[in-house]
Amino acid sequence: MFQRDENDTIAAIATPYGDSGIGIVRISGPEAKRIAKKIFRPKRGPAVLKSHQIRYGEIVDPKEGRTVDEVLLTFMAAPKTYTREDVVEINCHGGFFLLQKVLEVVLREGAREALPGEFTKRAFLAGRIDLAQAEAVLDIIQARTEEGLRLAREQLRGRLSQVVQELREELLEVLVPLEAYIDFPEEDIDPPPMEWVKERLGHILAKVGGLIEAYEEGEIYRDGVKVAIVGKANVGKSSLLNQLLERKRAIVTAIPGTTTDVLEEVVNISGVLIRLMDMAGLREPRDEVEQEGVRLAKEKLTEAHLVLLMVDGSSPLDDADREIFEEVKGKEVIVALNKIDLPARLSEQELRMEVGMRDIYPISALRGDGVERLKKGIVDAIVKGRVKRGTGDLVPVNLRHKRVLERVKESLEEISEGLGRGIPWDLTAVEVRGVLDILGEIVGETTPEEVLEAIFSRFCIGK
Repeated sequence: MFQRDENDTIAAIATPYGDSGIGIVRISGPEAKRIAKKIFRPKRGPAVLKSHQIRYGEIVDPKEGRTVDEVLLTFMAAPKTYTREDVVEINCHGGFFLLQKVLEVVLREGAREALPGEFTKRAFLAGRIDLAQAEAVLDIIQARTEEGLRLAREQLRGRLSQVVQELREELLEVLVPLEAYIDFPEEDIDPPPMEWVKERLGHILAKVGGLIEAYEEGEIYRDGVKVAIVGKANVGKSSLLNQLLERKRAIVTAIPGTTTDVLEEVVNISGVLIRLMDMAGLREPRDEVEQEGVRLAKEKLTEAHLVLLMVDGSSPLDDADREIFEEVKGKEVIVALNKIDLPARLSEQELRMEVGMRDIYPISALRGDGVERLKKGIVDAIVKGRVKRGTGDLVPVNLRHKRVLERVKESLEEISEGLGRGIPWDLTAVEVRGVLDILGEIVGETTPEEVLEAIFSRFCIGK
């Protein structure tokens, strides 16, 4: 991906495509100032560009000699910039065609179009931010809740990087006396006490385990809580989905089996990002299409953090209900007793005795009765069962970090097991050095190039 010369001057539109009041074209690299002076004509004062000052003027196409747009231009001299290179930002009017025209002029004068994430990659390569902080830039852009944004800001400030550095320092405390014993046998240096080494590694292992758990908690704020709406056919799942979204998303009919696929939608309820999954009714399929829908529904059910089990209060419980109760056993479940707008044939008490669950919410998915209380119940179940909200102690860990930490955990467990078997100190030292290298992948010190490419390819072109 990044095979081009990284000393090139790069440029891109840094604002979303579409009509807007303002659009920004960003330039970074050794030729940024020269290009700006060639295409910018100030309205007043000398043509000198001073660092970190905004100038008012026009972008002129040198080829045609015509004014392209009236702009505000900012020149920022290295190293006090996002990329630690010279950077120019041109604030234009926000029309798509106009921004493309300004970018075209910039490219013609010697820049090349930036690749996805290349501005941020340059900031990383220049040492302004480490890899974990670079990933936080994307998390900030994509944050969809206040808590998700807070976690991303913590990561950008270097919270995870600091914790990783502390872990590496603790590993070095173990490694240094080991290597002194191995490398200087003539000095009669004693090896560190076995119990001390085991205790230190156990302490580090506990910290790593805590970080892995932090991913599970933080995942809810970054990616959303997966809530599966489950029930037999025609129980009102699609109607409830529409009520929770406050708009019509799913087709609702009186015909059982209307939903044959899994519909996924996102809604923010009380600051928690909820990924609602409306599923096909869990029943014996009548044809191949319905069979695939039921198979997919069961697959998605295994991924759900919370199950919203719907039961028809206008009908007695039957075998289809009981089969679904068995399907969701062992999961975090709340129950919506639907169709309270119809004559009741199933009471809360009967349902509670049958399913053994306290969290039962009578609703009418058709009219919306009880839905607000159900929303609060969903959030309460998530908070009590999954999330420690408002503590401010959560270390931001994404999926890539988690996978690296799982490798660290596995290696530390192998080292501890090896110590119990009496493996030589020199092999232990090699394995500890290996753990240090694995930890380095989080902050980018030892990250393979293909991983870097995968990370930065997820960015938009202008960032």
